[in-house]
Parts: sequence; structure tokens; C-alpha cells
Amino acid sequence: MNFKVNPIFENNTPLILDKIKQFNSSGELFGNGDRNKIKLFDLNGKTINIKSFKIPNLINKIAYRYFRKSKAKRSFEYATLLLQKGIGTPAPIAFLENFNAVGLKDSYYASEHLITELTYRELVEIPDYPDHNSILRQFTQFTFDLHQKGVEFLDHSPGNTLIKKVNDGKYDFFLVDLNRMNFHENMNFEQRMANFRRLTPQKEMIRVMSNEYSKFYTAKTEAEIFETMWQATENFQEEFFRKKRLKKKLKFWKS
Repeated sequence: MNFKVNPIFENNTPLILDKIKQFNSSGELFGNGDRNKIKLFDLNGKTINIKSFKIPNLINKIAYRYFRKSKAKRSFEYATLLLQKGIGTPAPIAFLENFNAVGLKDSYYASEHLITELTYRELVEIPDYPDHNSILRQFTQFTFDLHQKGVEFLDHSPGNTLIKKVNDGKYDFFLVDLNRMNFHENMNFEQRMANFRRLTPQKEMIRVMSNEYSKFYTAKTEAEIFETMWQATENFQEEFFRKKRLKKKLKFWKS
């Protein structure tokens, strides 16, 4: 077993470990649990969530034991690094890895549970969401800040940014599902634009984000930013639906 607790929470180490060990028999399920399962627990009056990652296949069991960090460990370390960089994310609390003779058996990541008003997904699905334009522009500023700090969030997708209203007209943003990230000294233009590709298929939202991004990234014109951002989005959408069609055909052939 490999278990590590954030020093801020070390006084609660036995209780945190106990919550993780009781994951299967207690806690309140949060979300649908399709791939990874998340449960809510009470930690001395504070709500925390614990994510149990999907049991890896044989190859990944070995890889996560000897060659790569597990998703739980990466989530913990990346959250710590993001906070050091002044980037919003729920506070990391602990991670635990269990191993057997083959490799990684199972793993868990515990973090602060944030209650927020919305995610980026609502901006995509509800065009007339209150303050839509302002939130979208502030989100773009948040993403620009990520890029300036060299953070390439590979899962920068609709459900992975929590958005909390601070006061009238001001919003804070928090990244979740952190296990896939790259960190750079500097991010080039193509990397920055590609990082928007998963967010929305709506051209008007891309137009707003490219307009806002151009106010801070002056090395390219607004037209160049829009064209590159939109092309990256189209390429992603084409690949996404191509894979979806392929999976449908495979399912048909197997039936």
C-alpha cells in the first residue's frame, strides 16, 4: 500500500485512511459512476469526495506499478502543483494505491468537495444561461492564465471546469479530473489553440472565446486565433464522430 496525505490534513490521517478503506461499504454516491466512482464522506464536518479509479487492465496494472504514476497519484500531485501556481482546483487531501503480485490493484484520490453553480457544460447546453457571455469570457481569461503558466490540461472538456459565482459579475474556476496534464516552460500557439478543441462544437462560442483570447495573446490577430481554434475544434469533432461510427459498426458486427 502507498498512502500519502496532504500535510494540511495530516492531523486527520487515521480518519482519512479509514474513509478510503470503507469506500465500498459507505459514503454517498456522487454522479453516475460509469467509469470511476466518486463518493462523498464527512470529515469532521467537512464534506470531502473520494474517487475510486476504474480497475486497470493487465498492461496498466504493470505499468502503474513499475513505469508510470497511477491516476490517483498524478491527480494528487497535479492538484498540489496547480494550487502552487495559483490555479483553482479542489484541495487535494490524500491518495492511496493498493498493489498485488501483478501490479496496481486499485487506487483512490481524496479531495475537497466544492459546491458550485455550474460547469462549462451548462454554457454549451443552455445558450441563454444568465450572464452567459461574461462567464464565457472570464473562462477564456482563466484558460489564457493556464497557458501562460505552462499548464496544458489535456482533459479540458465541458464537465471538467467547475464555475462558482463570487459576486455580481465575478466568477472563479476550478479544474477537476486532473490525471492528464502536461507542464511546459512555454506553450506555443498551436498547443494553446488545440487546448480549446474539446470544449464546444458551437461556432459562436468559439468566436467569443477567440475574441477574448486575442485581447491577451497579441502575437496573433483575432482572425488567426479564431481560424486556428475553430479548425482544431472541427478536427476533434470529426475524429470524435468517426470513432463513434466505428464503435457502432463493431457493436453491430458482434451482435
